[in-house]
Amino acid sequence: MEIKKFTARKEYSRADVFLSENLDITRSAVKKLFQSGNVLINGKSAKPSQGLAENDVVEVTLPDAVEYVAKPEDIPLDIIYEDDDLAIVNKPQGMTVHMGNGNIDGTLVNALLFRLDKLSGINGVIRPGIVHRIDKDTSGLLVVAKNDKAHLDLSKQIEEKTCKRTYLALLEGNLKDDSGTVTTYIGRDPSDRVKMAVVSPDKGKLAITEYSVLKRYNEGFTLCRFDLQTGRTHQIRVHAKYLLHPVVGDPVYGIKKQKFNLNGQLLHAWRLRLVHPTTGEELTFEAPLPEYFTAILNKLTER
Repeated sequence: MEIKKFTARKEYSRADVFLSENLDITRSAVKKLFQSGNVLINGKSAKPSQGLAENDVVEVTLPDAVEYVAKPEDIPLDIIYEDDDLAIVNKPQGMTVHMGNGNIDGTLVNALLFRLDKLSGINGVIRPGIVHRIDKDTSGLLVVAKNDKAHLDLSKQIEEKTCKRTYLALLEGNLKDDSGTVTTYIGRDPSDRVKMAVVSPDKGKLAITEYSVLKRYNEGFTLCRFDLQTGRTHQIRVHAKYLLHPVVGDPVYGIKKQKFNLNGQLLHAWRLRLVHPTTGEELTFEAPLPEYFTAILNKLTER
């Protein structure tokens, strides 16, 4: 177990808000700490709704992390390319990339462990082979490393922005401009730690997204292409909301009243361009839009 102590530098209306900020964990995780009696304020047991005065001392006992090891599972997987160094996977909507937040099985990693003969070990036993991620309810391409050398090279390409990732999304409404670049800072939403938001530079990380309109529809929707220049959590979804045109079907950042019966956002990792870590050859892969996405587009009338 680990014990951490914090001193409030100002008044807080709720102790759970103070802890979520200082521990950088979700409010639900903080709630569990209170429920298990692992939070003391000035040496006394505390409630999450309890207020804090300036100079109050908050003591938190963090339980030891439970060590999980991902296990192979026979799950259908669309591997569109594979060699000794890497694999390119077309992930379906609804599949989590690796375990976490209560997802222990049924993940992409579980499927990879069953399908592939080897995976890189840099990310440990929970995330073997995973170089980058896409959201659970986002479909499309991601690269998987099969050895540590390839993993380091591919990670460097993503960091240096030489690995190009292009997405397609259907947005609510009609965008004013045909193309543009969104440059903001993205960090945790101060009012909801589960969400990300556009924040001030001191509260987040630089996020740059280029976009261009592909089609406009009479019903008030826009098909857009997004090219990532950075790779922040939920970046396209947050930037689409920032443009006041959220991704259709987005349960977190989208509009409450949805026109279509969807299981997640209409956001697809369409193209992936990278340099092979061994041969140096430039490779480009594309994954067609999934059927549920094209079915929606077919219902709409192009302007």
